[in-house]
Amino acid sequence: MFVLGVILLILGAIFGVNILWTIGIILIVVGALLFLLGALGRPLGGRRHYF
Repeated sequence: MFVLGVILLILGAIFGVNILWTIGIILIVVGALLFLLGALGRPLGGRRHYF
């Protein structure tokens, strides 16, 4: 999810599409949050790791 967010962020910056930029930022934040919770060993949604 984090990688997809970075890709969308880059594509949004290159093509000037603001919705891709916004979705990319949201995916980066959600992906980082899921990664941190998984790294702490806290299961979220029945999964301990999201990678």
